[in-house]
Amino acid sequence: MIKSIIKIVIAVLLANALWRIASAYISYYKFQDAVQEYSIRTAGRSEEEIKNRVAELAAQYEEPVDADAVDVRKSEQHTYIQATYTKPVAVLPGYEYQWPFSMKADGYVIDQRR
Repeated sequence: MIKSIIKIVIAVLLANALWRIASAYISYYKFQDAVQEYSIRTAGRSEEEIKNRVAELAAQYEEPVDADAVDVRKSEQHTYIQATYTKPVAVLPGYEYQWPFSMKADGYVIDQRR
C-alpha cells in the first residue's frame, strides 16, 4: 500500500514538473516566433525602438526580458535580434530552477512604406 502511494506521489511530481517545463517552452517558442515575425518589419526603426518592442513582446508572452538584455544589429537588408535570459520554472513544489533560454531572430527586412 505504501509503495503504491509513493509511486503515485512520484508520478504526480513528475507530471507537474513536465507540465511546468513544457509551459515554459511553449511560451518561449511563441515569443521567439513573434520576434522573428517582427524582425522582418523593422525597416526605418532604430535599434532602441526594436529593443523596446522586443521587451513589449517579452512581457506579452511572460518572458523575463527587458530592453537592456536585447542585442540588435542591423545591416542594410537584415535585422539580427538576440537575447539570452533565465526564467524561473517551479519544477517541484518549493523549488524553482533558473532555466536558461537563448532567443535569436534573423529577419530579411521588408520595407512596408512603399
